[in-house]
Amino acid sequence: MSDPVVITIPHRLGKDEAIRRLKSGLASVHLPFVTIEREIWNGDLLEFSLSGMGHKASGTVLVSNDAVRLELVLPWLLQRFAELTASALASRAKLLLEKK
Repeated sequence: MSDPVVITIPHRLGKDEAIRRLKSGLASVHLPFVTIEREIWNGDLLEFSLSGMGHKASGTVLVSNDAVRLELVLPWLLQRFAELTASALASRAKLLLEKK
């Protein structure tokens, strides 16, 4: 396994509202060539797995009062796409956190 890609997304929603928005919006996430296969919430922690281009990856999302921390672990073959995939997930999460 390669080193995880970590992205922190600040927000001003408070933990409960950020979790609510992420839970309601993640089901509609559409990333090219990537499918979210598993999504398990345990309080303020989301554990997920995804697949793309025949490979599997996993990650976590930790929601705090003022930020969301996304950690994505990709197999070494997909490490080249780590930043792109993590940025796409972070971009979608940021949209969910910013919408009114």
